[in-house]
Amino acid sequence: GVAKVAAYHFSVNYREAYGLFVCNGILFNHESPRRGETFVTRKISRAVGRINMGLGHSVYLGNLGARRDWGFAGDYVEAMWRMMQEDGPDDFVIATGTAHTVGEFCEAAFGYAGLDWREHVKLDPRYLRPAEVVHLCGDSGKARRDLNWTPLVGFEDLVQMMVDHDVELARQERTLRDAGPDV
Repeated sequence: GVAKVAAYHFSVNYREAYGLFVCNGILFNHESPRRGETFVTRKISRAVGRINMGLGHSVYLGNLGARRDWGFAGDYVEAMWRMMQEDGPDDFVIATGTAHTVGEFCEAAFGYAGLDWREHVKLDPRYLRPAEVVHLCGDSGKARRDLNWTPLVGFEDLVQMMVDHDVELARQERTLRDAGPDV
């Protein structure tokens, strides 16, 4: 929110006032299996893993219609590296340019594991945000043009990567549970 906007303006100010090599990367949602479990994408992939391994049955979510531009964090790191290789500093939006709903993420994640998301996703009004932006999608045209950057991991591959990781995590959790309290 406010701190990000302030940091952006401080960066521009120091770049212009002192000639510092300072770039701003305005990164839309960048996801991976390392994403914190409180973020909706990881909450979903963890739930898929746990349900698939018999460790749970449901996941509680808010607005399934919220649209987000989700990209792979590794692709975004590549874009950041490319920014730093430029002759001069500049500001870039890093995004896929394609938005998907939370419901579509659920459908892709549960479907990949052979599960019907409608049997496991429950709506909980506590997760609805009163001031939520319903649609977030970025235009990374400048980064694509000037940095010759293109995201390589698509939506389906990103979802599958996260589910694969979290199914394995749940498999390990189940193994420990099944081994008993002496482990």
